[in-house]
Amino acid sequence: MDTSRPHPARIYDYLLGGKDHYEVDQRAADELAAVAPEVRIGVRANRAFLQRAVRHVVGSGVRQILDIGTGLPTSPNVHETAQEIDPDVRVAYVDNDPIVKTHGDALLGGSGTTSIVLGDLRDPDAVLHHPDVRRVIDFDEPVAVLLVAVLHFLTDAEQPGRIVAALRDALPAGSFLVLSHATGDFADRSDAQAVYTKATASLNLRSRAEVERLFDGFELVEPGLAQVPFWRPDGTPPERSGEIGFYGGVARKSG
Repeated sequence: MDTSRPHPARIYDYLLGGKDHYEVDQRAADELAAVAPEVRIGVRANRAFLQRAVRHVVGSGVRQILDIGTGLPTSPNVHETAQEIDPDVRVAYVDNDPIVKTHGDALLGGSGTTSIVLGDLRDPDAVLHHPDVRRVIDFDEPVAVLLVAVLHFLTDAEQPGRIVAALRDALPAGSFLVLSHATGDFADRSDAQAVYTKATASLNLRSRAEVERLFDGFELVEPGLAQVPFWRPDGTPPERSGEIGFYGGVARKSG
């Protein structure tokens, strides 16, 4: 656990108004906001997208969720959002930050329908076969995999497309992929990327076409890939939504 350098989960927590971060994360987040002023509304819009997407997949009949790169708990959490619809929805959280796992353990308190696992997206097979994932998730039944604001921390050399494909191939028909990803399509964000050179993971912005390719093997549901405030909004999108550099989409695996 490296607390000498900013960590993406803790930067995100600070930008969302949380309390689980260090001074080094706060400095990085403030620097990020200085060069990308829309970042605060962007992370909130991304969080709202996550909640709408969870309601969609649960409303479509899925009762199992695998949330990889979950980040620090921020209420309402995925299991809270899902279990408002059906208390029997099972959720496995995965993150590579021990601080996230510590907070998750405290929050979940040994619930039989949820688990929190220390694991790394870069090793999808280890995630898929982790006993605490398997305790909650039955891969013979449809699963919604959440990769929300996490794949942009993987470099091209780490082959995010290969990782998503490995997860996809483990899923039965009727499963879903919920994905959001940072982009530089709407503004030059090289200064924002520079902030993450001092962090535990780099920021790798990708274009719309590159993000769409991550959905290969899935069928995007309407409205397809969109800036997160415009994916099935349940109210008026916030001001400056057109500047938000996050794409989001939900897709289904057919037979």
